[in-house]
Amino acid sequence: MIFDDNTIKAENIFTVQNIVIYLIIINIIGFAIMFIDKQKAKKGKWRIPEKVIFIVTALEGGIGTISGMYVFRHKTKKLNFTIGLPFITILEIIGMLYFFVLNK
Repeated sequence: MIFDDNTIKAENIFTVQNIVIYLIIINIIGFAIMFIDKQKAKKGKWRIPEKVIFIVTALEGGIGTISGMYVFRHKTKKLNFTIGLPFITILEIIGMLYFFVLNK
């Protein structure tokens, strides 16, 4: 077949290097959306929906969103964020530890 030598394999995509690059990018995005949302809140403009912030956090961007929340003092009085974002992040860390360390 024509595709035998060029098949895409999961182990070629999900390398440690690619995972680290992904984590850096998604956390920069999380930090940036907290900054952008804070700036828009100050100006009374259209805001980033809260579910977008939670989605980015759930996609492993928790370190970025939590950092942005406290650096920019944004949404720190909302219980959904002060408890929800760290909770999601802790669950993801536990999941990664299980998957990569304890599952072997």
